[in-house]
Amino acid sequence: MKGTNITETIHYIGVDDTNIDLFESQYPVPDGISYNSYLIMDEKIAIMDTVDRRESAAWWSNIEHLLDGRTPDYLIVQHMEPDHTGTIAEAVERYPGLQVVASARAVQMLPQFFGTTDFAQRTIAVKEGDTLSLGHHTLQFVMAPMVHWPEVMVTYDQAARVIFSADAFGTFGALRGAIIADSATSSPAWPDEARRYYYNICGKYGAPVQTLLKKFSALDIATICPLHGPVLTADLDHYISMYDRWSRYEAETDGVLIAYATIHGGTGRAAHHMADLLRARGASEVTVIELSRSDMSAAVAEAFRHKRLIVAASSYDASVFPPMYDFLHHLQLKGYQHRRVGIIENGSWAPTAGRVMKEMLTQMKELELAEPIVTIRSTMKPTDQPAMEALAEAMLA
Repeated sequence: MKGTNITETIHYIGVDDTNIDLFESQYPVPDGISYNSYLIMDEKIAIMDTVDRRESAAWWSNIEHLLDGRTPDYLIVQHMEPDHTGTIAEAVERYPGLQVVASARAVQMLPQFFGTTDFAQRTIAVKEGDTLSLGHHTLQFVMAPMVHWPEVMVTYDQAARVIFSADAFGTFGALRGAIIADSATSSPAWPDEARRYYYNICGKYGAPVQTLLKKFSALDIATICPLHGPVLTADLDHYISMYDRWSRYEAETDGVLIAYATIHGGTGRAAHHMADLLRARGASEVTVIELSRSDMSAAVAEAFRHKRLIVAASSYDASVFPPMYDFLHHLQLKGYQHRRVGIIENGSWAPTAGRVMKEMLTQMKELELAEPIVTIRSTMKPTDQPAMEALAEAMLA
């Protein structure tokens, strides 16, 4: 891939990584990931971010092809994570006149990642509203702290009406040549992979995302160029409205997610029976996930997508079965809130899962715990039916 035109003078020079199995060593990416980078060709040339060192050879091939012997003047660094800054040191060495433009916090962080590189007289620290002229293009810098690191900024190209949005509006998945999503319907994987990316990467930082979206509203944006996933060129109101909803922690469906962690199957059967009870009562959508065999990042995204959640788990070591503990811990980390939650516990001799799950849930913001907490002893029996039905009614009330 030698470059795809975003405009006549803005080129995509990013690369796909299809060999990676876990992004950030924790999120499964069966379809890989893209490391997006862009090149603005003007009187002065700006590189918009670099890429992970894993794919640096392909990136250098892309950039050198488009430069065709010219030398870049600026490297804009919007976010210091290594998947976007992996080749900064090499770029500084290769182009002696290159100036690194970044937020003051990012400039301070450079030596942490590149301790042997001399950045003296090679950096320009910018702040909110600062601009940089390339000739026809004028870059305006917009600070975006905690979306999702403290040094993050985004860059608005005033001439092209393009926002380089850092990790905002990113998705999992390699692009495989499909660089531009012309419309929301042309990229059917976008909602699921963008949601999974948002809640697991940025989910804790809803308030900073809201602040950034307010800044976006003051700009005339025609194109969104994220650091992962497709470039967005149409239906921007749709994408922005999704981000607005997610960062407000608002559900997308009135349905119920049932997330369960079962050891020998008894809890799983209870979870599926609860799903039948909810469907029989007209629940708009019921999704069932077995946590032991599911991608945790997908389970977290589904919890945020649904308005209601039932957690069902076996007791284990006087606590709760670890897959459920991990799930609830992830929800805590990502700021799970504004939901109705029901609890089903199982225990053969001393049920403890319900207590532990309730303790973890009550540490989250504005959750409504539905009653009753249902206790199953080993396997579900007819005597458990009234409590199960009562919980189903409470969840849909």
